Amino acid sequence: MRKAWIGAPLLLIVSIVGLTGTAHAEEPDEGEKLRDLREQILESRERVGEREREEREIFERLEQLDMSLDRMVSEVAEARRLADRAAEALGRTRARAEEATARLEETRRAMSRRVVALYKMGDVGPLRVLFSSASLPEMFTRASTLRKLLEHDADLVARYRRDQAAVEVARRNAEEGARLRDLAASDLEARRRDHEAERATKTALLARVREDRTLERAVLVELERAARALEEKLVSLGESSRLDVATLDAMNFASHRGRLPAPVRGERRTAFGRVVDEEYGTETFNKGIEFAVDHGDSVRAVAFGEVRFAGWFRGYGKIVILDHGSQYFTVSGHLAELFVEVGQTVDRGDTIATAGDTGSLSGPSFYFEVRQGGEPLDPMDWLD
Repeated sequence: MRKAWIGAPLLLIVSIVGLTGTAHAEEPDEGEKLRDLREQILESRERVGEREREEREIFERLEQLDMSLDRMVSEVAEARRLADRAAEALGRTRARAEEATARLEETRRAMSRRVVALYKMGDVGPLRVLFSSASLPEMFTRASTLRKLLEHDADLVARYRRDQAAVEVARRNAEEGARLRDLAASDLEARRRDHEAERATKTALLARVREDRTLERAVLVELERAARALEEKLVSLGESSRLDVATLDAMNFASHRGRLPAPVRGERRTAFGRVVDEEYGTETFNKGIEFAVDHGDSVRAVAFGEVRFAGWFRGYGKIVILDHGSQYFTVSGHLAELFVEVGQTVDRGDTIATAGDTGSLSGPSFYFEVRQGGEPLDPMDWLD
């Protein structure tokens, strides 16, 4: 009995030790755990890096689409002009073909009348006319008349051949004109389809940005950087103003506060100043205002000024910066077609561009700023 009692604890101890050893053997060692953790960290970093790259690239892609769409608008307009010119040329060619055909038909009728007259006279008709003369002078007169008739008939034949050749040339030109018209129309349609496809791509990308708050915030961050870049640009322009003192005195932009005409026809869509996101509590500052407009609406200068910048500016699309003296500037953005160049002076009410959607995240709109140096001013305090 004593041996059995002693043996039981020994068996239990052996069993516990065996189980402990087995459990310890099944657990991964510290090195393997560390390797797994490192792999997870690397994968996480890669995912974060890909996301950050995507967020940065989304703004670049939007700008590329804007430039591509702007180029396509010009290509479609040029293709339309070519198609219109080809159609007009075809119309003129067909008109000439109809005129040539009418002349040919007139010549054919004249020849038909002469053939009938000759048929009625018979083979010896001219001789009978000639030798039935009462006198020699009359014979000469009749001979002269017959010669003129023969010359007239020869002219009719020659004219018929010329008219026939002209009709053939006009017909070939009309066929070539129709071919060129069809090619121009086909090119126009292809460019229009490309433009619509690119426009759809931009619309889908903007919808994705609006649905993804992270992407939207990333775009807003890029826009804030663009705003700072614009501010630096305006400061540098103010430091290098090329307007003389006499011109500055004559302009006196500050005296027009509250009396400037609106640069576009349209309702104001956004306000100047601080904006707080209701959902996330994030804060941004609008340095200008936006107007709801239609694509192609006229954009006018609010006062006399010199064009200091006209072209693409990151975050704003196509813009025009006017220098009004005393470091006062107006900025017009999201433009489509520009009608002014750097160095050109414009007067109050002059059309400087058309409204568009370049650089806009909300479709056709017009962006407007009033600045003194780098300081943004509320445009509504300046507009009448």
